[in-house]
Amino acid sequence: MSSLLHQTRLPCGNRVLDLSRPHVMGILNVTPDSFSDGGRFSRQDAALRHAVKMAEAGATLIDVGGESTRPGARAVSPTEELERVAPVVEAIARELNVVISVDTSTPAVMRETARLGAGLINDVRSLQRDGALDAALDTGLPVCLMHMRGEPGNMQDDPRYPDILQEVRGFLEERIAVCQSVGIAREKIVIDPGFGFAKTQVHNLSLFRRMEQLLDLGLPMLVGVSRKSMVGRALGREVDGRLFGSLALAALAVSKGASIIRVHDVAETVDVVRMIHAVESAVEEGSSA
Repeated sequence: MSSLLHQTRLPCGNRVLDLSRPHVMGILNVTPDSFSDGGRFSRQDAALRHAVKMAEAGATLIDVGGESTRPGARAVSPTEELERVAPVVEAIARELNVVISVDTSTPAVMRETARLGAGLINDVRSLQRDGALDAALDTGLPVCLMHMRGEPGNMQDDPRYPDILQEVRGFLEERIAVCQSVGIAREKIVIDPGFGFAKTQVHNLSLFRRMEQLLDLGLPMLVGVSRKSMVGRALGREVDGRLFGSLALAALAVSKGASIIRVHDVAETVDVVRMIHAVESAVEEGSSA
């Protein structure tokens, strides 16, 4: 496993995430059109039941999203997104002892969900929407910055880069600098390579093979590849047959130094992560290490 180069504590609202060990983030899409589970958890009661199930399975973070970011997804209004997300965040904050991450690029959603108990802003657009930087700063919450070019509707329109790793590193360095320039502390930033976003299959696989090199930015890394098309293309599997491929990538991501693994299949991934951590943290009898 790659050595830990970043801070080991991430304050997330009224909770603190211990980054000396890897964590599993459970995905909770409260949308009708997400690529894997669209519509299953759009009702508040179903969403809360699924959040409880994921927390009981070992997820330490729940990522609530109200706008699908799959390729070709339609945009939703801030009001519609907030109506989907806010009641679920409020219910989870009331019922569960987890860090609530909100998968959003919308300033109004950032502000309101922070007030309701969210602990992390997970923005696939890296705070590039108008007003998002100020909103994130006002919440005081940590932010996850992800690499993407374009928008979900057009991001897969022939993406080309001379060197995918250098592209991702350069983009993240620029967004980190922008965040710091407005007052968001570096210690409150998490990075995400953005697998499946504005990348071909070759880009995704090459970036995954080399992604530990991004750790020299000195920031914790989130990796989300659960059930994605990069697994389906590599294995010839439809969405419902991608569990084992997703688990293989989760194990690889942890071995390459990822701090947070964002997944649909929480219980299975928790076992993978805990097993790797048990091996990596083992101390022989009589050893002073």
